[in-house]
Amino acid sequence: MWANPEWCGSLYPPYAGQEGWLADYAQVFSAVEGNTTFYSGAPKAETVAGWSRLAPPSFRFCFKLPATLTHGKRLHDVEAEFDAFLEALAPLHDRLGPLLVQLPRDFGFAELPRLEALLTRWPAGIPCAVEVRHPEFFHKGMAEVALNRLLITHGANRAMLDVRALFSTMAEGSPALAHAQNEKPRCPLHVLSTGNQPLIRFIGHLEESINRDHFQPWVAQIKLWIKQGKTPFLFVHTADNRQAPQLARRLFQALACDIDLPPLGDFAGERQTSLF
Repeated sequence: MWANPEWCGSLYPPYAGQEGWLADYAQVFSAVEGNTTFYSGAPKAETVAGWSRLAPPSFRFCFKLPATLTHGKRLHDVEAEFDAFLEALAPLHDRLGPLLVQLPRDFGFAELPRLEALLTRWPAGIPCAVEVRHPEFFHKGMAEVALNRLLITHGANRAMLDVRALFSTMAEGSPALAHAQNEKPRCPLHVLSTGNQPLIRFIGHLEESINRDHFQPWVAQIKLWIKQGKTPFLFVHTADNRQAPQLARRLFQALACDIDLPPLGDFAGERQTSLF
């Protein structure tokens, strides 16, 4: 996300208008996970045109497929709506990262043919990531083997949801942590790359040391993928998302210590505050 008023004064200047948030976001981070499309469907043409003007050519939008397709219709008979969704994003096709197919928690092995039909239709020039949540896809049995083979065949990336930090402690005394633990699925983490854009969704804790300890193993893995010529995508959330930009910066710095990466830009709100 980039539209968060609680980031004014840090990632964004104090009292900054929402129309400038994406530009300020893109001055620091190189990709965004677009949740809006999951809830609201395809954006309006003028909205997409605005995003296109504000984001630089190197920026990547990773929108979620609308829930009406993944959860409402469960990928059944969605061809026309899927094509219309991609058409709405046409001005951004040169700046699309993996579009995320987030499947329901009860979408299991029996419905894999529906996912296969979607991936067969998927345009070759647009990256794809699939996030599964059904327990049978995490048991290393027939269902998981079939899923991974399907994704590899179509060059689709298996999204990796890392909730270990989030669930590492009880939520006593923290409504934000309790809400996040109730909302997020407690899926096991299976680390594997089935495509060329491994996608990690790291859901952090409110305690910095817990996040640091759980992220450290990712440093070597991400470094390996980069050496293999892959382009990993890392998206960072916290329990209430108030400190998500700061956590993303700290995790990036942990990577940059071991990998030759250019530094992140300054946060516009912090830069403005330092002038006074």
